[in-house]
Amino acid sequence: MVVRVTGFVFLVAHLLLVSWVGLLPRDVAWVTAPNTVPLAGLRADLALGPAEAARLIAGGLLLLAPLGVLLPMCEGRLDVSRWGSLTRTVAAGALVSLALELLQTAVPGQVVDVDSVFLNTLGVALAHLLVVPAARARLRRRAARQGRGQGRGRGFGRGRVVAGSDPAQGRTPRIPRVPIAR
Repeated sequence: MVVRVTGFVFLVAHLLLVSWVGLLPRDVAWVTAPNTVPLAGLRADLALGPAEAARLIAGGLLLLAPLGVLLPMCEGRLDVSRWGSLTRTVAAGALVSLALELLQTAVPGQVVDVDSVFLNTLGVALAHLLVVPAARARLRRRAARQGRGQGRGRGFGRGRVVAGSDPAQGRTPRIPRVPIAR
């Protein structure tokens, strides 16, 4: 429970910060054209030289990378499919990035860049792959030491270990053949 609440608080704080930074109007004399050609912006960044390209690409990767860790934290489940978790997290990160880019069309001085969506999504995926599997394994070991994780399907309803759940309370009772009110 504490992990989920902490993850949610940090997620909201991060999204507010990213929204404020990404949607802040820029006072510029001219604005570049929107980039709707995939990888054209990355080629232009690489043409600026290695140091500037690394700074711009790293900025794109790191902007939404915390979502790769915070979204699974909000979910709070420890025993889930790695690929399913990665897919859900990357899809949500891509949607947040796309929404941010679309909202920028209404902000003076901001332009749409399709490569930003790619870099932001890649950053979410890399952060998830680097942190989440190891963190979940560590939390599962800690739960097993405390007597909480005793295998799939034992005390957890659908076979999921939820952070902060207590298997000592037993399974949720199920009443068969109860008609649904119409």
